[in-house]
Amino acid sequence: MTDFWQRMADHFGEAYADSFARDHVMSALGGRTVHEALAAGWDTKDVWRVVCAVMDVPDHKR
Repeated sequence: MTDFWQRMADHFGEAYADSFARDHVMSALGGRTVHEALAAGWDTKDVWRVVCAVMDVPDHKR
């Protein structure tokens, strides 16, 4: 989980990472936010892959 949140902060910035994770609903997460997907038991690696795909995270940050 720590690695996941570090990757989120590295890509979005410390302040925006949590806001994005709370507010951005993604259909690839079943219509959930990052926080909702994690609470529902999604693996952090799967959630990160969705974030990367949806937000065009560059390969060097994946």
